[in-house]
Amino acid sequence: MDYVSALVPPVVMAVFFIALVVTIVKSQGGSNKAKEDAAVDAVVARAEAARQKQK
Repeated sequence: MDYVSALVPPVVMAVFFIALVVTIVKSQGGSNKAKEDAAVDAVVARAEAARQKQK
């Protein structure tokens, strides 16, 4: 039974890693892409405005 307790942690970690990768892949593109792009554009515009203000 020692082999079972030795294999459980890596198997659990592998399952969580696969779930994380699937979640990341599913969140790319689609309707979320427009929201993410808009958020990034807003941050870039804010940083650019702050840089222009400093000059």
